[in-house]
Amino acid sequence: MTGGWQGSTRRFELPPDWPELRALVLARDEHRCRWREGGTVCGRRATDVDHITPGNDHSLTNLQALCHEHHAIKSSREGNAAPRVTRWRPTERHPGLL
Repeated sequence: MTGGWQGSTRRFELPPDWPELRALVLARDEHRCRWREGGTVCGRRATDVDHITPGNDHSLTNLQALCHEHHAIKSSREGNAAPRVTRWRPTERHPGLL
């Protein structure tokens, strides 16, 4: 995946009123990144709205404004922490052994 929504099905999991929710969160957080690290809040211009706890809880208490950089960092960490599903296909018999 090269970033953005390419290859993601997440957009289809968002509620129909997502544009309104997104606007509310950005306004509530004054378009400032809420990323907190080492006791300091980033405060840069927020362009993204993030689910604090991953999943489909779209309540205002589970949404926060983040700058693009911190949203990418958080999403990457969550993706790396997710369990991997490996699908193994059965070994094929060699054609000479049939």
